[in-house]
Amino acid sequence: MSWPDPVSLIGRHVQLVPLAHAHAHGLIEAARELQPLWYTAVPDPEAMAEEIERRLGLQATGSMLPFTLLDAAGVPVGMTSYMHIDARHRRLEIGSTWLTPRVQRSGLNTESKWLLLRHAFEQLDCIAVELRTHRLNLQSRRAIERLGAQLDGILRHHQRTADGNLRDTCVYSITAPEWPTVSTHLRWLLERRR
Repeated sequence: MSWPDPVSLIGRHVQLVPLAHAHAHGLIEAARELQPLWYTAVPDPEAMAEEIERRLGLQATGSMLPFTLLDAAGVPVGMTSYMHIDARHRRLEIGSTWLTPRVQRSGLNTESKWLLLRHAFEQLDCIAVELRTHRLNLQSRRAIERLGAQLDGILRHHQRTADGNLRDTCVYSITAPEWPTVSTHLRWLLERRR
């Protein structure tokens, strides 16, 4: 039996649905608006079918559960995943996330993280959820900290980027005992965006 099973998570601003090849056209359009950034992996619109296939392949091995993010009108605006899944210890990471610029720094992004975290802690009984980003991706680091995640540390020279540079990875987490307070904080942030 796989853990976690595919699921749809529905909010006011966003729907997270299991990634499917049928989303390719909408994801290509969403990705066309992104500006390439050297410190993060942004899918090439021309290679979207391969990226979908890669993520679905990782899902088949049990190491990833990918989602398509849809806005309130049902239009694809990005992707995210549960990844580095550890079923034995009930841990996972929320990552491989990208969003089209029009929804970055919006209620959609905050709500998507709240839905993913709520599902992880309240349905999957996770003991901790990680979020990771490049040390120099300051926008992402601020967004993760705004969620209420704590910096666990920095993995220096953790991996190579597509251009061959060495990446230092900031590892953040939220633990199960912290979840009630983090959830209250995220609901408060979402209420302010009504």
